[in-house]
Amino acid sequence: MKALITGITGFVGSHLAEYLLAKGHIEVHGSYRLRSRMNHIRHLQSSIHLTECELKDPHSVSQMIQSVQPDLIFHLAAQSFVPTSWNSPTETLVNNIAGQVNLFEAVRKQGLSSKILIACSSEEYGLVHPEETPIKETNPLRPLSPYAVSKVAQDYLGYQYHESYGLHVIRTRTFNHTGPRRGESFVTSNFAKQIAEIELGLRPPVIHVGNLEAKRDFTDVRDVVRAYWLALEKGVPGETYNIASGTAYKISDMLQLLLSLSGHSIKIETDPARLRPSDVEILLGDASKFSAQTGWKPEIPFETTMKDLLNYWRTELRTAGEAPQA
Repeated sequence: MKALITGITGFVGSHLAEYLLAKGHIEVHGSYRLRSRMNHIRHLQSSIHLTECELKDPHSVSQMIQSVQPDLIFHLAAQSFVPTSWNSPTETLVNNIAGQVNLFEAVRKQGLSSKILIACSSEEYGLVHPEETPIKETNPLRPLSPYAVSKVAQDYLGYQYHESYGLHVIRTRTFNHTGPRRGESFVTSNFAKQIAEIELGLRPPVIHVGNLEAKRDFTDVRDVVRAYWLALEKGVPGETYNIASGTAYKISDMLQLLLSLSGHSIKIETDPARLRPSDVEILLGDASKFSAQTGWKPEIPFETTMKDLLNYWRTELRTAGEAPQA
């Protein structure tokens, strides 16, 4: 069986590649761009097959699909950082929407029966009223960022291509997920890195934060990639599934948990540059539909996730400090 992961060099992609390889019977392929950082998959490169591909280029995508002939496609590649979408809305929309259309068209035109997972986002729900939580898949979509709009488009394109052309598409709306290798721009990882830097004496004992009042539903990335596998194994084509832990943590509580894992006294300061034009107040998901269909449930406690994330940054920074200077 051949599996293709777009965005294999990224946070989720690297964990998914590890998960698929561990199964022992799957040939793992992945797409990357010339400017992709390879550090997350360096330990896997002898076991996977990489293809350079610009997803915005239909010819490049068509060549990749023709060459790989994948049975499974996990479409993870995207501009996924919400603040960047405010600064580069056009690039975010073009990157996320055009890349997926090119992928669908390549599969459709080559007559493949690939099972395709589209990694959508809880950000699609956007403005959620308190009485609407926990959020079900039937909740109205009220996106509050260009990124969220791009994900709504990806979501509906998945539905449209299934209905119009019979493509085997599963759409997952994943709520916040984190863990080792999470990009430092994302809140859990950013806080963890700042704490690790303070511990190593690389910065003063002050952590800079944005909005601490928002509430988010966090799932460990290792639970998420297991969910993605189950989505293609047991999910119903054309359906949408929430992937969530069912527990919402206030960002301030998440920060306090990280601080409790450090023996240092650290001051908290708000940085106005970290505040967004608009923010989603609460994202708390109901994954009961997905659990009923696949049997999935999160297994890794949030405290373990945070400890592993902090230890990841401790190791990364310590290793960087030990590297010889050029």
